[in-house]
Amino acid sequence: MDTLELQFPEDAHEGRVRAGRNISEAERWISMAAGTGMALYGLTRGRAGGWVLAGLGAWLVKRGYTGHCDTYQMLGLSTAGTSQDTRQALGGPAGVIVEESVVINRPISELYRFWRNLENLPRFMSHLESVERITDTLSRWRAKAPAGGTVEWNAEIINEVPDQVIGWRSIEGSDVVSAGSVNFNEVPGRGTNVRVRLQYSPPGGKLGDAVARLLGSDAATQIRQDLQRFRALVETADRSADRSIG
Repeated sequence: MDTLELQFPEDAHEGRVRAGRNISEAERWISMAAGTGMALYGLTRGRAGGWVLAGLGAWLVKRGYTGHCDTYQMLGLSTAGTSQDTRQALGGPAGVIVEESVVINRPISELYRFWRNLENLPRFMSHLESVERITDTLSRWRAKAPAGGTVEWNAEIINEVPDQVIGWRSIEGSDVVSAGSVNFNEVPGRGTNVRVRLQYSPPGGKLGDAVARLLGSDAATQIRQDLQRFRALVETADRSADRSIG
């Protein structure tokens, strides 16, 4: 695993969506927050002035949600970052690639739905404290850090094919720089192969990762154990359901 170039397979729809964005993530959230406040205030005011404020607020919310500003487009401006920010941060001597898989005796559709609800992930990923859904593609992650601390970052889903793959990356400006994907493939007679591929920048770069491996706390070990917990969780739940029916 010496190849460190990130690969983000994007389908045509995702490519069109990302190509249409011309405002940054920070600007998107400011726009949505300000728009929501303005719309609510306008609705409480009533009358013509209030309705105007409510309309402007709705426009700001739409601007933030879509990540597209018509005014910027007319002026030829863009504050949106690109996936190159993450690619560059994880390239060279800093990036580390981890790939682990497990075969689970459950249907693809069931495992995909469980994983796609990102708030389920802390149930079997020991390093995660919480994953909060912000929008359908954006989420807020909170994880354990060394010395009893915590670290938080925002991530976005950049590629998704139902019952096949979910790909994500940390957004521009995040303290945690990472990207990854989970693939689901049918194994006839055995269930589903769940394969996780992660690329990240560990503290201390590759040297820090080598030390972590010696201590047994590297990402590969964590993901391998997480996938075993995932299998136990979903297969145990299935057996429990069968017993309750019987």
